[in-house]
Amino acid sequence: MEYRTDPIWKPSAQAIEQANMTRFIEAVNSRYGLNLISYEELHLWSIINKKDFHKILWDFCGVIASHKGKQEIYVTHDLFKSKFFEDATLNYAENLLKDRPLDMPAVIFWGEDKVKRTLTYGELYRQVAALAAYLKSIGVEKGDRAGGYVPNTPEALIAMLAVTSLGAIWSSCSPDFGVSGVVDRFGQITPKILFMAEGYFYNGKRFDCLSKIDDFLKDLPSLEKIIVYSYTQEAPSLPNDPKVVAWEEALKLVLDVESIDFVQVPFNHPAFILYSSGTTGAPKCIVHGGGGTLLQHLKDHQLHSDIKPGDRVFYFTTCGWMMWNWQVSALASNATLCLFDGSPAASILWEYAEREKITHFGTSAKYIDFLQKSDIHPKNLYDLSSIRMIASTGSPLAPESFDFVYEHISSDVHLASISGGTDIISCFALGNPVGPLWRGELQVGGLGMDVCVFNEAGHPVIGHKGELVCRSPFPSMPICFWNDENDRKYYAAYFKKFPGVWCHGDYVEHTIHGGFIIYGRSDTVLNPGGVRIGTAEIYRQVEQIPEVMESLVVGQDWEGDVRIILFLILKAEFTLTPNLMDKIKQHIRLQASPRHVPAKMIQVADIPRTKSGKIVEVAVREIIHRRPVLNTSALANPEVLKLYEGIEELQRE
Repeated sequence: MEYRTDPIWKPSAQAIEQANMTRFIEAVNSRYGLNLISYEELHLWSIINKKDFHKILWDFCGVIASHKGKQEIYVTHDLFKSKFFEDATLNYAENLLKDRPLDMPAVIFWGEDKVKRTLTYGELYRQVAALAAYLKSIGVEKGDRAGGYVPNTPEALIAMLAVTSLGAIWSSCSPDFGVSGVVDRFGQITPKILFMAEGYFYNGKRFDCLSKIDDFLKDLPSLEKIIVYSYTQEAPSLPNDPKVVAWEEALKLVLDVESIDFVQVPFNHPAFILYSSGTTGAPKCIVHGGGGTLLQHLKDHQLHSDIKPGDRVFYFTTCGWMMWNWQVSALASNATLCLFDGSPAASILWEYAEREKITHFGTSAKYIDFLQKSDIHPKNLYDLSSIRMIASTGSPLAPESFDFVYEHISSDVHLASISGGTDIISCFALGNPVGPLWRGELQVGGLGMDVCVFNEAGHPVIGHKGELVCRSPFPSMPICFWNDENDRKYYAAYFKKFPGVWCHGDYVEHTIHGGFIIYGRSDTVLNPGGVRIGTAEIYRQVEQIPEVMESLVVGQDWEGDVRIILFLILKAEFTLTPNLMDKIKQHIRLQASPRHVPAKMIQVADIPRTKSGKIVEVAVREIIHRRPVLNTSALANPEVLKLYEGIEELQRE
């Protein structure tokens, strides 16, 4: 591709001087007698010297542990099952709660425009202590699983912290999942406890959850208690079942408890179970360790995001997305969490940012594109001067969206397009607060992670597209997949394509600036005439067309080749006329190539997406090939798949 000669943003000299990254470089130089002066030098050192890097990261970020151990890193030949700090013991929750200013806000919560609450660190600690005491009294122990069917409320955070304080394992999904979607996930891990709200708000409406309790009790026989908390109404009427208890009633049994006995567990002891999207079969249960998650998040937050004590960190997420886990770990950096639950209506998130003085604002690339398409310019409506960093993930952030952020949100903000995933509960590529940012690029690979791009032959390439890989182990690699005999599924998922390295399944370019451009998932790469095309290459061009709100592109097997099919959601006042189709084709041909031009364009009313808002190209590809979509419960809107069935234009003549 062609590269811009000038970065779109540079940190000021003052910002560089005050950055945690700068202090970290100074700490490395002081301890090891080095003279590192740039991020690039630090990154190279962190890969070559894995043990020293993670030891000083531990100390710099202030990890609390009952036993540090020798801090050894065991690296296998092909990275698979490499281990970090096997003799260290700690507790994840303790690192988020211990030794905080008791009167400092720990959590600020907005539930759309319906509910607003604030908890200090002292209040958060006391509520976690009480709930942990109750859980212990009913037999929750180290290694037990607890599920959360929860909106993104303070109670979800309190429950997770109470569970992990006992050495038990937390797993959550959002309450818009149907019963089968919950059972597909939690049924595999046999939870002892289920937390849920009686309801939730979305787009101004209240949705009930209590009607699902009987199904959960029937379909999840491992449950010993369902603990229900009030969110949308006070004192809801619960089923008369000894297994169902109100949150408030449970805590009345342990009112005098104000301290937490944090159970110390090995560094690699499971703390979280997350799930693959499940759009091609039963969701895979991905198990993450408390120590690896903590250390990786501390690095992502303090070094790559420059989170400091007192900062206010927001990410628009649900409890079913790994970004929830990523955000809440910011408590370990003595920050305030700004939680939001509900619909991200055009203005409310920016009102939230202004009112609560948010310093770190996280959202999705689709939300930024929505603002751009809707001509909403937050900079003209709100005082956003508190925001130092905007992070974007979920899908590639188009170069034009970089322009929009700097023109219409903030002209002096660190914009970090980040990418990683549920698989690693973290990021492979993310921001660098002390370096320049180029339009359209994820800034850098993460410290301690030898991230690069392989061609089909397994050789690293720069300036060419290929597979995103990581050639070094990192602490947040999964411990295992749940119920995966001999780790077969785990190995096949990441290590089979290029033995010896982690292959993530993203189709990517490593740029001459050291950054990355993501073109889509490898399993959705288009291949017309043998030319590999990432779906993001087409989305970027189509979404510049003013009449288009959103699009979805797939490849259809056709006459021994692949042809590109483009589905379009248009603004309400437009229809897909021949003139508009010609306009779209001409733009794609000129700005990309003739190979990128779709063979068919079809207007649709909606696009299928996951619960976290990601477009599900694979499901549409299966539908148009008349193959079954194996797990529609993974979708937020499975009913829209019917729009893609039996489309006459896609049938063979």
